[in-house]
Amino acid sequence: MRRDYVTLDIRQADQDGDHLPTAVLSYDGPTDLLEERLTDPAGDPLDRERIDVAFRRQSTGEDAGGVFSLANRMTGEFVVEVNAEASSIRTLVDAARRDDDPDDADGCYRVVVRRDGEEVASYEKRTLLVYDDEGGLLRQHSLIPSGVEL
Repeated sequence: MRRDYVTLDIRQADQDGDHLPTAVLSYDGPTDLLEERLTDPAGDPLDRERIDVAFRRQSTGEDAGGVFSLANRMTGEFVVEVNAEASSIRTLVDAARRDDDPDDADGCYRVVVRRDGEEVASYEKRTLLVYDDEGGLLRQHSLIPSGVEL
């Protein structure tokens, strides 16, 4: 899937009446390709336990860019990728860290995939792994729930 089919919008908590910070991925490519990527071989939608979220920096520095991605945990295949600025991802991570509601067991941020302005998938997540330009995990910039070992 081409990255230029997708745009990324980071929304803060309480924007649009939402209580979670949200990464909105707007897709404008071929419909059948997106549907294929968001389902398993049986045609069932991928749920949040089968989606991993990551950001891979492609350069260093404050103005660094990279690739924000959703991947199928079972196959390792990328579901959706989009070019993004590291500062946007840092904003999402910082907002998610401020979510200190102990009753919120479902997630501390949300990823929404939209096509033609309509939501086609939504995942509440607690983990977002951030990697440097050489593939090393940047723990201090990542969201890693306590008790999770990598």
